Amino acid sequence: MSIQNSSYSAFATLLASSGHPSSPAELHGLLLGRSCAGAGFELSPWIADATDLLGSPPQDAVGQALAGLQAMVKEELTGTDMAMVLLLPSDEAALTERTFALGQWCQGFLGGFGLTAREGSLSAEALEVLRDIAAVAQVQGALEESEDAEGDYMEVMEYLRVAPLLLFAECAKHAALESTPALK
Repeated sequence: MSIQNSSYSAFATLLASSGHPSSPAELHGLLLGRSCAGAGFELSPWIADATDLLGSPPQDAVGQALAGLQAMVKEELTGTDMAMVLLLPSDEAALTERTFALGQWCQGFLGGFGLTAREGSLSAEALEVLRDIAAVAQVQGALEESEDAEGDYMEVMEYLRVAPLLLFAECAKHAALESTPALK
């Protein structure tokens, strides 16, 4: 079982057992979108945005999971590895399930990005990335099981692992680095 699969499954189980019908993919997309748009990494605004999606305030275990998710996203966006892990079902899940979750992730990302107020306009490249994410959000369940469809899914997923880094670099990286205390 991959780490990605165990994280997605565990988070989905936690959300369901806590009475939150939200998808881990959509929550992760929401967090990543708001972070890339410049919302910063303070916990209380993230919990407030997650509460809107969840429909009620998260209790202990869900709140801790959301805090952990934010710590992971902060490390991925501000670290030097240039690696982004999308919280999606494992490769063993049916392609329709993975495609649906990918669409939910995109919807969450666009929602989070759109909720965050930013100054200035976006570059043509950033606008194109957002249009691409919006297009992917529309393909939920449209892929049928085949080798070609599997390849298409993997290409899109790889693109979406890089796209947030571009948007973060343009919209939020400078502000995130300014708010991080310098080491002395």
